[in-house]
Amino acid sequence: MVFECVMEVRDYECDLADGVNNSVYMNYLEHARHSLLKQGGIDFAALARQKIGLVIARAEVDFTRSLMSGDQFVVRTIVKRQSKLRYEFHQTIYRLPDEQVMVKAVITGVPINAEGRPRMPAELEPLILALCEA
Repeated sequence: MVFECVMEVRDYECDLADGVNNSVYMNYLEHARHSLLKQGGIDFAALARQKIGLVIARAEVDFTRSLMSGDQFVVRTIVKRQSKLRYEFHQTIYRLPDEQVMVKAVITGVPINAEGRPRMPAELEPLILALCEA
């Protein structure tokens, strides 16, 4: 299953070189992941109230080109199960309308409990599995 999240670059996200600042791409990727999880029935606020965290354990990002102010783009995300507790979000940012690849990333997420230990709540596992690539 490929999830798509379309966005547009805002002026203040660009640095002195006129392109999007590298740190801003992490925000784009996170927004797309949160949108995907929300669509899949996973509510971050409700999880936080239950002392369950969904955290990033690893981020691997390749920057190939820069988006510029006003560019429209799409973040395409595929979720893959890496282990019982780890899930990978394979994300690619494409400029629109030419579909030029701008960024490729693999973000590894892990659910943790109130003590900061990895733990998959029973009610969360089927929701995450439903988002995974078949």
